[in-house]
Amino acid sequence: MSMVAKLALLPGVVKSSQAAANLIELWPLTDATQLDNDTKYGENLQVRMTQSLARIMTGQDVTIADAEFVYEGADEIPGRPQSIVDALLAANNAYDGLTGFPPDSDAIMQTVGDLEAGWDQEQCQVVQQILQAAVESLHTDETNHIDSSDIQALAERLSASIMLAYELGQAVGASRDDARKVLPILLVVNEFNDRVGIPRCYISDLQLQDLLVTCSQGQKQEAVVVFSEALAPLLEQEWEQHRVDVLWDPEEAQRKAKEDDERKSREALRAKFAHVPEDPNKPPVEL
Repeated sequence: MSMVAKLALLPGVVKSSQAAANLIELWPLTDATQLDNDTKYGENLQVRMTQSLARIMTGQDVTIADAEFVYEGADEIPGRPQSIVDALLAANNAYDGLTGFPPDSDAIMQTVGDLEAGWDQEQCQVVQQILQAAVESLHTDETNHIDSSDIQALAERLSASIMLAYELGQAVGASRDDARKVLPILLVVNEFNDRVGIPRCYISDLQLQDLLVTCSQGQKQEAVVVFSEALAPLLEQEWEQHRVDVLWDPEEAQRKAKEDDERKSREALRAKFAHVPEDPNKPPVEL
Protein backbone atom coordinates (compact mmCIF):
# COMPACT_ATOMS: atom_id res chain seq x y z
CA MET A 1 0.00 0.00 0.00
CA SER A 2 1.37 3.42 -0.94
CA MET A 3 1.95 6.09 1.67
CA VAL A 4 -0.80 8.21 0.14
CA ALA A 5 -3.25 5.31 0.46
CA LYS A 6 -2.23 4.81 4.10
CA LEU A 7 -2.73 8.48 4.92
CA ALA A 8 -6.17 8.39 3.31
CA LEU A 9 -7.26 5.88 5.97
CA LEU A 10 -6.29 8.06 8.95
CA PRO A 11 -9.41 9.11 10.92
CA GLY A 12 -8.39 12.77 10.88
CA VAL A 13 -7.87 12.77 7.12
CA VAL A 14 -11.25 11.09 6.61
CA LYS A 15 -12.96 13.69 8.83
CA SER A 16 -11.35 16.60 7.02
CA SER A 17 -12.30 14.99 3.70
CA GLN A 18 -15.91 14.91 4.88
CA ALA A 19 -15.67 18.63 5.69
CA ALA A 20 -14.30 19.19 2.19
CA ALA A 21 -17.19 17.16 0.73
CA ASN A 22 -19.75 19.23 2.66
CA LEU A 23 -18.23 22.38 1.17
CA ILE A 24 -17.81 21.05 -2.36
CA GLU A 25 -21.43 19.87 -2.55
CA LEU A 26 -22.56 23.53 -2.50
CA TRP A 27 -21.11 24.06 -5.97
CA PRO A 28 -21.96 25.30 -8.49
CA LEU A 29 -23.17 28.33 -6.57
CA THR A 30 -26.19 30.03 -8.14
CA ASP A 31 -27.52 32.17 -5.29
CA ALA A 32 -26.29 35.78 -5.58
CA THR A 33 -25.73 36.11 -1.83
CA GLN A 34 -23.71 32.91 -1.69
CA LEU A 35 -21.63 33.96 -4.69
CA ASP A 36 -20.89 37.27 -2.98
CA ASN A 37 -20.08 35.47 0.28
CA ASP A 38 -17.62 33.19 -1.49
CA THR A 39 -15.92 36.15 -3.16
CA LYS A 40 -15.55 37.78 0.26
CA TYR A 41 -14.15 34.52 1.64
CA GLY A 42 -11.53 34.46 -1.12
CA GLU A 43 -10.52 38.04 -0.39
CA ASN A 44 -10.35 37.33 3.33
CA LEU A 45 -8.28 34.21 2.67
CA GLN A 46 -5.68 36.29 0.83
CA VAL A 47 -5.63 38.84 3.67
CA ARG A 48 -5.10 36.12 6.27
CA MET A 49 -2.52 34.27 4.20
CA THR A 50 -0.47 37.38 3.50
CA GLN A 51 -0.62 38.31 7.17
CA SER A 52 0.84 34.90 8.06
CA LEU A 53 3.52 35.17 5.39
CA ALA A 54 4.53 38.66 6.50
CA ARG A 55 4.61 37.71 10.19
CA ILE A 56 7.13 34.96 9.44
CA MET A 57 9.12 37.12 7.02
CA THR A 58 9.52 39.96 9.52
CA GLY A 59 9.14 38.32 12.92
CA GLN A 60 6.93 41.30 13.78
CA ASP A 61 3.34 41.61 14.96
CA VAL A 62 1.64 42.07 11.60
CA THR A 63 -2.07 42.61 12.23
CA ILE A 64 -5.11 41.76 10.12
CA ALA A 65 -5.72 45.51 9.83
CA ASP A 66 -2.22 45.92 8.35
CA ALA A 67 -2.89 43.13 5.85
CA GLU A 68 -6.28 44.59 4.90
CA PHE A 69 -4.81 48.05 4.28
CA VAL A 70 -2.13 46.67 1.96
CA TYR A 71 -4.57 44.32 0.20
CA GLU A 72 -6.74 47.36 -0.52
CA GLY A 73 -3.80 49.18 -2.13
CA ALA A 74 -1.89 50.98 0.62
CA ASP A 75 1.88 51.26 0.21
CA GLU A 76 2.36 52.87 3.61
CA ILE A 77 0.41 52.82 6.87
CA PRO A 78 0.67 55.81 9.26
CA GLY A 79 2.21 54.75 12.54
CA ARG A 80 3.25 51.30 11.32
CA PRO A 81 6.78 50.14 10.41
CA GLN A 82 7.49 50.29 6.68
CA SER A 83 9.13 46.87 6.96
CA ILE A 84 5.69 45.40 7.68
CA VAL A 85 4.14 47.16 4.71
CA ASP A 86 6.96 46.05 2.40
CA ALA A 87 6.61 42.45 3.56
CA LEU A 88 2.85 42.55 2.94
CA LEU A 89 3.38 44.04 -0.52
CA ALA A 90 5.82 41.24 -1.33
CA ALA A 91 3.43 38.62 0.08
CA ASN A 92 0.59 39.91 -2.09
CA ASN A 93 2.86 39.88 -5.15
CA ALA A 94 3.71 36.26 -4.42
CA TYR A 95 0.07 35.33 -3.79
CA ASP A 96 -1.09 36.92 -7.03
CA GLY A 97 1.88 35.76 -9.07
CA LEU A 98 1.87 32.04 -8.32
CA THR A 99 -1.13 30.63 -10.15
CA GLY A 100 -1.78 27.26 -11.73
CA PHE A 101 -0.15 23.90 -11.15
CA PRO A 102 2.57 23.11 -11.77
CA PRO A 103 4.11 26.58 -11.63
CA ASP A 104 7.03 27.14 -13.97
CA SER A 105 10.54 27.64 -12.66
CA ASP A 106 10.51 31.40 -13.23
CA ALA A 107 7.32 31.78 -11.18
CA ILE A 108 8.80 29.69 -8.39
CA MET A 109 12.03 31.70 -8.31
CA GLN A 110 10.04 34.95 -8.26
CA THR A 111 7.97 33.65 -5.34
CA VAL A 112 11.07 32.50 -3.48
CA GLY A 113 12.54 35.98 -3.93
CA ASP A 114 9.35 37.81 -2.93
CA LEU A 115 9.01 35.77 0.25
CA GLU A 116 12.74 35.83 1.08
CA ALA A 117 12.60 32.04 1.39
CA GLY A 118 16.32 31.57 0.70
CA TRP A 119 16.21 28.43 -1.46
CA ASP A 120 19.48 27.63 -3.20
CA GLN A 121 19.74 26.38 -6.78
CA GLU A 122 19.95 22.74 -5.79
CA GLN A 123 16.82 23.01 -3.65
CA CYS A 124 14.96 24.67 -6.49
CA GLN A 125 15.90 21.81 -8.81
CA VAL A 126 14.69 19.20 -6.30
CA VAL A 127 11.41 21.12 -5.90
CA GLN A 128 10.91 21.06 -9.67
CA GLN A 129 11.49 17.30 -9.69
CA ILE A 130 8.93 16.77 -6.92
CA LEU A 131 6.38 18.94 -8.72
CA GLN A 132 6.94 17.06 -11.97
CA ALA A 133 6.44 13.75 -10.18
CA ALA A 134 3.22 15.09 -8.67
CA VAL A 135 1.97 16.02 -12.15
CA GLU A 136 2.86 12.60 -13.53
CA SER A 137 0.94 10.94 -10.69
CA LEU A 138 -2.25 12.66 -11.83
CA HIS A 139 -4.39 10.96 -14.45
CA THR A 140 -4.10 12.71 -17.80
CA ASP A 141 -7.87 13.21 -17.98
CA GLU A 142 -8.16 14.44 -14.40
CA THR A 143 -9.98 17.72 -13.89
CA ASN A 144 -10.81 19.73 -10.81
CA HIS A 145 -14.31 18.24 -10.69
CA ILE A 146 -14.99 15.52 -8.15
CA ASP A 147 -18.11 13.84 -6.77
CA SER A 148 -18.51 15.21 -3.26
CA SER A 149 -20.06 11.91 -2.16
CA ASP A 150 -16.86 10.03 -2.97
CA ILE A 151 -15.11 10.51 0.37
CA GLN A 152 -12.43 7.96 -0.47
CA ALA A 153 -11.41 9.85 -3.61
CA LEU A 154 -11.33 13.10 -1.66
CA ALA A 155 -9.25 11.50 1.09
CA GLU A 156 -6.75 10.21 -1.46
CA ARG A 157 -6.43 13.60 -3.12
CA LEU A 158 -6.06 15.28 0.26
CA SER A 159 -3.40 12.74 1.22
CA ALA A 160 -1.53 13.49 -2.01
CA SER A 161 -1.65 17.19 -1.10
CA ILE A 162 -0.35 16.49 2.40
CA MET A 163 2.40 14.27 1.03
CA LEU A 164 3.40 16.97 -1.46
CA ALA A 165 3.63 19.57 1.32
CA TYR A 166 5.78 17.26 3.43
CA GLU A 167 8.16 16.33 0.62
CA LEU A 168 8.60 19.93 -0.49
CA GLY A 169 9.32 21.00 3.08
CA GLN A 170 11.94 18.29 3.42
CA ALA A 171 13.50 19.23 0.09
CA VAL A 172 14.17 22.83 1.13
CA GLY A 173 15.19 22.04 4.70
CA ALA A 174 12.29 23.84 6.34
CA SER A 175 12.31 23.85 10.13
CA ARG A 176 10.70 25.73 12.99
CA ASP A 177 13.87 27.79 13.31
CA ASP A 178 13.72 28.81 9.64
CA ALA A 179 10.04 28.78 8.73
CA ARG A 180 10.61 31.21 5.82
CA LYS A 181 11.80 28.30 3.68
CA VAL A 182 8.30 26.80 3.68
CA LEU A 183 6.40 29.96 2.71
CA PRO A 184 6.36 29.36 -1.08
CA ILE A 185 5.14 25.82 -0.38
CA LEU A 186 1.94 27.14 1.20
CA LEU A 187 1.07 28.80 -2.10
CA VAL A 188 2.19 25.88 -4.26
CA VAL A 189 0.06 23.40 -2.31
CA ASN A 190 -3.02 25.58 -2.69
CA GLU A 191 -2.49 25.57 -6.45
CA PHE A 192 -2.22 21.78 -6.33
CA ASN A 193 -5.48 21.66 -4.36
CA ASP A 194 -7.18 23.69 -7.06
CA ARG A 195 -5.83 21.32 -9.69
CA VAL A 196 -7.25 18.21 -7.99
CA GLY A 197 -10.56 19.73 -6.90
CA ILE A 198 -10.16 20.10 -3.14
CA PRO A 199 -10.57 23.42 -1.31
CA ARG A 200 -7.76 25.83 -0.63
CA CYS A 201 -6.39 25.85 2.90
CA TYR A 202 -5.19 28.42 5.40
CA ILE A 203 -2.43 27.96 7.96
CA SER A 204 -1.51 30.66 10.46
CA ASP A 205 2.10 31.46 11.28
CA LEU A 206 1.84 29.83 14.72
CA GLN A 207 0.17 26.72 13.29
CA LEU A 208 2.88 26.50 10.64
CA GLN A 209 5.66 26.61 13.22
CA ASP A 210 3.98 23.84 15.23
CA LEU A 211 3.50 21.74 12.08
CA LEU A 212 7.17 22.06 11.21
CA VAL A 213 8.06 20.45 14.53
CA THR A 214 6.09 17.33 13.57
CA CYS A 215 8.11 16.90 10.37
CA SER A 216 11.22 15.97 12.34
CA GLN A 217 9.63 13.36 14.59
CA GLY A 218 10.97 9.91 13.75
CA GLN A 219 11.59 8.32 10.37
CA LYS A 220 9.82 9.53 7.24
CA GLN A 221 6.74 7.32 7.46
CA GLU A 222 6.20 8.09 11.12
CA ALA A 223 6.82 11.82 10.59
CA VAL A 224 4.36 11.98 7.69
CA VAL A 225 1.65 10.37 9.81
CA VAL A 226 2.26 12.75 12.71
CA PHE A 227 2.28 15.69 10.29
CA SER A 228 -0.99 14.52 8.71
CA GLU A 229 -2.70 14.03 12.06
CA ALA A 230 -1.69 17.53 13.14
CA LEU A 231 -2.68 19.18 9.86
CA ALA A 232 -6.02 17.44 9.23
CA PRO A 233 -8.02 19.13 12.06
CA LEU A 234 -6.83 22.54 10.88
CA LEU A 235 -8.10 21.82 7.37
CA GLU A 236 -11.38 20.48 8.74
CA GLN A 237 -11.93 23.64 10.77
CA GLU A 238 -11.12 25.92 7.82
CA TRP A 239 -13.42 24.10 5.41
CA GLU A 240 -16.27 24.01 7.90
CA GLN A 241 -15.91 27.77 8.38
CA HIS A 242 -15.75 28.32 4.60
CA ARG A 243 -19.09 26.53 4.28
CA VAL A 244 -20.61 28.63 7.07
CA ASP A 245 -19.34 31.78 5.38
CA VAL A 246 -20.83 30.81 2.01
CA LEU A 247 -24.24 30.00 3.53
CA TRP A 248 -24.38 33.14 5.67
CA ASP A 249 -27.64 35.04 5.15
CA PRO A 250 -27.48 38.70 6.28
CA GLU A 251 -31.26 39.00 6.66
CA GLU A 252 -31.44 35.84 8.77
CA ALA A 253 -28.47 37.02 10.82
CA GLN A 254 -30.21 40.37 11.43
CA ARG A 255 -33.40 38.61 12.49
CA LYS A 256 -31.55 36.36 14.93
CA ALA A 257 -29.62 39.32 16.32
CA LYS A 258 -32.90 41.16 16.94
CA GLU A 259 -34.38 38.11 18.66
CA ASP A 260 -31.26 37.81 20.85
CA ASP A 261 -31.47 41.49 21.80
CA GLU A 262 -35.15 41.15 22.72
CA ARG A 263 -34.47 38.00 24.75
CA LYS A 264 -31.63 39.70 26.65
CA SER A 265 -33.86 42.70 27.34
CA ARG A 266 -36.60 40.45 28.75
CA GLU A 267 -34.09 38.59 30.91
CA ALA A 268 -32.62 41.86 32.19
CA LEU A 269 -36.08 43.18 33.02
CA ARG A 270 -36.98 40.01 34.89
CA ALA A 271 -33.71 40.19 36.84
CA LYS A 272 -34.31 43.85 37.69
CA PHE A 273 -37.66 43.13 39.30
CA ALA A 274 -36.92 39.67 40.65
CA HIS A 275 -36.75 41.01 44.22
CA VAL A 276 -40.18 42.70 44.04
CA PRO A 277 -42.88 40.61 45.81
CA GLU A 278 -45.56 39.31 43.49
CA ASP A 279 -49.02 40.95 44.01
CA PRO A 280 -51.55 38.10 43.88
CA ASN A 281 -54.31 40.53 42.86
CA LYS A 282 -52.35 42.00 39.93
CA PRO A 283 -53.19 40.66 36.45
CA PRO A 284 -50.24 38.89 34.73
CA VAL A 285 -48.06 40.98 32.41
CA GLU A 286 -46.30 39.42 29.45
CA LEU A 287 -42.67 40.57 29.25
